[in-house]
Amino acid sequence: MARDYYEILGVARDADKEEVKQAFRRLARKYHPDVNKEPGAEERFKEINRAYEVISDPENRARYDRFGEAGVGSAAGAAGYQDFGDMGGIADIFESFFSGFSGGAPGGQTRRRGGPVRGDDLRLDLKLDFREAVFGGEKEIRISHLETCTNCTGSGAKPGTRPRTCSTCSGAGQVRRATRTPFGSFTQVSVCPTCNGTGQMIEEKCEVCGGNGQRQETKKLKITIPAGVDNGTRLRVSGEGDAGQRSGPSGDLYVYLFINDDADFQRDGVNVLSEIKVSYLQAILGSRIEVKTVDGEEELTIPVGTQPGTVLTLENKGVPKLGNPVSRGDHLITVLVDIPARISPEERELLEKLAKIRGDRVGKGGVEGFIGKIFGG
Repeated sequence: MARDYYEILGVARDADKEEVKQAFRRLARKYHPDVNKEPGAEERFKEINRAYEVISDPENRARYDRFGEAGVGSAAGAAGYQDFGDMGGIADIFESFFSGFSGGAPGGQTRRRGGPVRGDDLRLDLKLDFREAVFGGEKEIRISHLETCTNCTGSGAKPGTRPRTCSTCSGAGQVRRATRTPFGSFTQVSVCPTCNGTGQMIEEKCEVCGGNGQRQETKKLKITIPAGVDNGTRLRVSGEGDAGQRSGPSGDLYVYLFINDDADFQRDGVNVLSEIKVSYLQAILGSRIEVKTVDGEEELTIPVGTQPGTVLTLENKGVPKLGNPVSRGDHLITVLVDIPARISPEERELLEKLAKIRGDRVGKGGVEGFIGKIFGG
């Protein structure tokens, strides 16, 4: 039993002309045989096309609504579809509907397949050490990409010979075929089967590239890493993607950067974060100590009475701002106070004297508890 045409298109029976057209476009894109190679896709496409031809025409639609498929000549329709099936791939029948579909260019104009073709863009993921990301610099990378064959200069033909214009398509790279059906005349535009869309025939192929005009090559490149890059930063290296065909421009190389973790530092935007552990005496009395920064060793002042968790700042020792390396963030250092679990008898005696001077009563925690009390423990 034949399916309802409205059901095939997925529209209501009172759908307007624009709704019907939008539904057809969506389904035709999905089931077009040049796109969908699954079994049954071509039959589904024919079914969709048949439903649209009927529903999109006001007279046919009125007859169909009144009499069903019998009112629109189902037998004639079936014959028409047999002609469609003989085409061997329904390539660009609906090119006017799909801007850019099946080789179409924006505006509905078909690109000449035999003309220059831009090469593909490539992606490379690159890992950097923490300091490399902070300060940038030159980095050597290796990429594998297609390069124009130097033996045939990209023509694909054996040196001393040259490709000839395809006699089937006269160099256009496409062939057109008009087919009459009970519903009108359709023009099919498809890739030329003789030259496979190049517009040229190579009688003697280049022995180096096998007639492709390109070879896969591994290449070393030096790229500049800007100061201040972060995870996910993307660098574009112009013209280092795959080579174009038929004198087309090369694609670009996109390098995505990922930063390795560092044992000493973390990053928060343009600021560098780290921790420093000091003794309880250094925290009480204050001190000057050497700390690691991304620039090397720097002297840091621990103020008298510094509490655990205090954050000290080394200004302008952070990450340069991307695009403005003169401006840098800060280095934020969190102070951790090392409270000993055990102390010597001499230390105990001195600390007990200190406890008496302060008037602090030392309980079960002993002197160690007293030290913790000093630092808010």
